[in-house]
Amino acid sequence: MHQLYNSTLNARIATKTSAKVCGVVLVALLVGLGLANFSCRRRPPEPVNPSPASDKESAATKVSEADQLYRLRSNLGNVRQGIAILRQARIADYGNYEAAWKLAKFSYYLGAHTDAERERDMTFREGVDAGKAAVQLAAARPEGHFWLGANYGGSAEHSTLAGLSSVEDIRSEMETVLKIDEGYQSGSAYLALGQLYLRAPKLLGGDNAKALEYLEKGLKFGRHNALLRANLAEAYHAVNRDAEARKQIDFVLSMTSDPEYLPEYNEAVAQVKKLLEKLNR
Repeated sequence: MHQLYNSTLNARIATKTSAKVCGVVLVALLVGLGLANFSCRRRPPEPVNPSPASDKESAATKVSEADQLYRLRSNLGNVRQGIAILRQARIADYGNYEAAWKLAKFSYYLGAHTDAERERDMTFREGVDAGKAAVQLAAARPEGHFWLGANYGGSAEHSTLAGLSSVEDIRSEMETVLKIDEGYQSGSAYLALGQLYLRAPKLLGGDNAKALEYLEKGLKFGRHNALLRANLAEAYHAVNRDAEARKQIDFVLSMTSDPEYLPEYNEAVAQVKKLLEKLNR
């Protein structure tokens, strides 16, 4: 009997001990699961994205950097670098109008001056795309229309196919500039239209008299626009008014250039010297 009692007592103790152990294990397991669930529910930290304000500031800074490079545009490497920076500005802030129209402007300059045919064609295409984007962003401003038209013109000058399709596009964009701001960039829209009529074949609307008309109107806004005067001299020669052509040549050769437009002035000087040689034969 005594042994039976001891056996029963030991069994109860073992049962209680086992229950306690199981309880401790269960609590530990539940705590572990709870911590695991809590850990799973914790979200990783959100990535820090730049704010729209910082994007706009970054784009504006890049546009300013590109402007500095354009002042040194006689070295085409600076223009290429400026184009790369303006692309970055557009990525940072696609709605930046300044970045769009200046990309068209830089593209036109590079396309008009590079000796590499592939680079020229690609750059004019990029200029057209950037000009179109600028027009979409601010159709009531002149810059996008002007540089879009300029890139159409640059492409047309080197491609017969582009020339056939672009004459009306060039005319349309430049006439839009005249409606918005007739004196934009010292009468440069008049200059572009004068060049269009002066150089286009008659079959495509070339007309020396009309070219002369546009260039003379432009002189009202671009008295010191050397390229406008150089083309005006060519227009006078084209209609057999060589005495007036010489007056324009003399003006260009004697004028003091604005340092901001020294590359364009040098181009105008080269143009009138070439015409002068023709007149002196």
